[in-house]
Amino acid sequence: MDAFAERVLGIINGAGLGYVLSVGHRTGLFDTMAGMSPATAAQIAETAGLRERYVREWLNGATVGRILDYEPEHGTYWLPPEHAAFLTRAAGSDNLAFQAQYLAMFGLVEDDVVACFRDGGGVPYSKFPTFQALMAEDSASSFDAALVEGVLPLVPGLPERLHAGIDVADVGCGQGHAINLMARAFPNSRFTGLDLSAEGIDAGRAEANALGLTNAVFEVRDIATLVGAFDLVTGFDIVHDQAHPRQVLASIHAALRPGGLFLCADIAGSSKVHENMDHPTGPWLYTTSLFHCMTVSLAYDGEGLGTMWGEDVALEYFARAGFRVEEPRHVAGDPVNVYYVCHPV
Repeated sequence: MDAFAERVLGIINGAGLGYVLSVGHRTGLFDTMAGMSPATAAQIAETAGLRERYVREWLNGATVGRILDYEPEHGTYWLPPEHAAFLTRAAGSDNLAFQAQYLAMFGLVEDDVVACFRDGGGVPYSKFPTFQALMAEDSASSFDAALVEGVLPLVPGLPERLHAGIDVADVGCGQGHAINLMARAFPNSRFTGLDLSAEGIDAGRAEANALGLTNAVFEVRDIATLVGAFDLVTGFDIVHDQAHPRQVLASIHAALRPGGLFLCADIAGSSKVHENMDHPTGPWLYTTSLFHCMTVSLAYDGEGLGTMWGEDVALEYFARAGFRVEEPRHVAGDPVNVYYVCHPV
């Protein structure tokens, strides 16, 4: 009993520190401190351009949480470089502090989620005003690190086909960063980003224009009724979110030309909860499902697959949509996703 009570207290303390991480990321305090020697709260606040009293309280919370080091004799705080490697924007896809921002988003809808336990239904997408921006920042670092050099080469011959020139669609493209990265890397191919969010599509167009890309276009589109003929369709962590995933997969299948393929990334995990007991981010992913992925799907009378639908269910869905799926693949340095190479049959 005592051990369990201690564990629960640890969970509560950890949840509090999650907000400390989020604030440290959003205010740029981690980035500021990564370039500083041990300094007082006043010095850190001045360098960061922030209010000292708030900075001091944040520093103290981060200190007792063993995120920062503190020198009592000088009243100075320091961010060790081995901690900065996982807390700053310079860390790229290794920046774990970024993930803590989802806590605030989930907090906004907790009352709505609790109501759904009693009344059914779900929490609609409109209740998540920061989701687009968070997902764009989240995916950009991983795309920058691995998309062109790590993910696309999972399919033998695909980079060569892209260099030669093919038609590509990215479904549920969000703010379109993946499309623009591919369009820049493969100028002979033609890329179309599709998403229901007008905000995301506008952001994708703006980035394409800023990069001077002429081979990337963006359209507001319900991907459950995909129109067009493509040699490659990509979908990055989008199938489990869909209200009607079977219809989406059937639509993708119908839009592929002979010899085309669907490259799908989704959350790595098992469809059986007991096989996720040792998953490094299992509790977080089920929480994410409860507070976003599952409930948003249910809000639109969807299936509510959830984030952790798992490889077994995914393979079943792909097969029923008419795909032959190669052995699921993983990219080094990406423990979150599994990649499915799906061929229409």
